[in-house]
Amino acid sequence: MEEQQQQLEAPPPEHMAAAAMPPESESTEPNSPESGDPIPVEMGDTELRAVIEAVVYITEEPLSAEQIATALKQKKERVEAVLASLVEASANEDRGLIVKEVAGGFKMGTKPEHHDVIRQFVKNLKQPLKLSLAALETLAVIAYKQPITAPEIMEIRGVQGTGVLKTLLDRKLIVTGGRKNVVGKPILYKTTREFLVQFGLSGLNELPTLKEFEELSRLALDEDLADANAEASAEQMALPEVVEGKPATSAELHAEGASEEPEQQSQVQPAVEIAEQAKAATEGGSE
Repeated sequence: MEEQQQQLEAPPPEHMAAAAMPPESESTEPNSPESGDPIPVEMGDTELRAVIEAVVYITEEPLSAEQIATALKQKKERVEAVLASLVEASANEDRGLIVKEVAGGFKMGTKPEHHDVIRQFVKNLKQPLKLSLAALETLAVIAYKQPITAPEIMEIRGVQGTGVLKTLLDRKLIVTGGRKNVVGKPILYKTTREFLVQFGLSGLNELPTLKEFEELSRLALDEDLADANAEASAEQMALPEVVEGKPATSAELHAEGASEEPEQQSQVQPAVEIAEQAKAATEGGSE
């Protein structure tokens, strides 16, 4: 009995102890699903360029490099390099579409030099949506004075504009931006990202300044004065004047003939008198 008890208390052999030990947990790799980090998708340069170009084309909103890199599981630096190459390549003259940085992201659109032709083409397809003059004035006030309330807009424009504000809200060109901490707490309005997209601006700092508006007004005034002077010169050239190398009108010839008639009469009168005196002298000599 004592021998059997000693055998039971003796330590097990090494190979049995190793087999009895639970297996060690395998270490997770940095890019494995258990680590929580996304697995990078392997793409060649050509494939990545094509995919990014397609992504920029199909999206309505401008996409930043970080958004594209996160969605495609690529490094941001690599996506930025591809976007820069697309911007450069699309600037060639034989390309109708251009990749442009707008409102902090990248968006594909038509080139400015083709806008007139494309605008005419679109007009032939459907009636374009336009903003009224009142809507443009209100939008300009909000863009330069934002955030601004409806009473402040009315004070600047001098007319009511509730309906115009609703139109701009429906077009998603403006949005409410809280309330002003004054009596009545009126709603504040400001422009949206859609405003930047529609007008091709990367930020509000690209809005024309007051000095630029004054310069544009001066140029427009100079053009109007030049047109007025050209019209006045054309009218003066059209007046009936006797100019060397130009035929005179019948009225001018009649006036000229009337002015010469007294001179002709004054020349004829002395000749008649001389003839009568000569005739009288001849008759007296013959007698």
